[in-house]
Amino acid sequence: MDWYQTTLVDTGRAAALWLLVGFIVAFGITRWITSRIRARSQEPGAEQGATIKDVVIGGVHIHHQVWGILLVLIVGLLEFRYSPASPWQEVLALLFGVGAALALDEFALWLRLEDVYWSAEGRQSIDAVLLAVVAGVAMLMATSPVGVDAATERSQGLIASSILVLIHVGLCIICLLKGKNAIGLLGLALPLLGWIGAFRLAKPMSFWARRFYSDKKMGRAEGRFPSTRRTRVDRLRDKLAGGV
Repeated sequence: MDWYQTTLVDTGRAAALWLLVGFIVAFGITRWITSRIRARSQEPGAEQGATIKDVVIGGVHIHHQVWGILLVLIVGLLEFRYSPASPWQEVLALLFGVGAALALDEFALWLRLEDVYWSAEGRQSIDAVLLAVVAGVAMLMATSPVGVDAATERSQGLIASSILVLIHVGLCIICLLKGKNAIGLLGLALPLLGWIGAFRLAKPMSFWARRFYSDKKMGRAEGRFPSTRRTRVDRLRDKLAGGV
């Protein structure tokens, strides 16, 4: 307990830890439940024998993002109103992580306003979840999510630090526009990755390639990233998405 108090509570990291734990555990359980529901729905006689079913109220399928949004709103109201100290702050952080996981697990649905959970577009939910995990780890490590902390600001000055932040974030955005989602997200916490990804070749189906590449450069991009190539990140996303 002394280690927990001095390392996490006294440094303000305890809430970030429990938020991350709640998020990861809730996401894992949610994906397991939805996978079981899908598998059972495809079995003969599933309607009669299924023990795990979708929540339907008044004939309307209530997606779990609804419960997640409600939970995040309730936790936010409690935090703003009472601002509790430890351990209740950690309890609220845990519940916030659970709500965020439920909401972001269906990010693709509220982005597209249609049920694409098990489609290829549903991978956007996985991207949102990975981004949230990266941000959570950065908070837990007490690092700046944009590569500039208070010490850097004091040594370089506010204007220079602001310019550095804008450049860094801009390069990470370029990575995302080039279709390099993992590098763009990780680059927020690890600036070197953002710089490398921004200056390397874009994926041929990305916004950057379709908007700015000539036929010659597009050919290079297609040779570098053939449509049949599956990266480790692609395989991880497919696995997390339930094999979509």
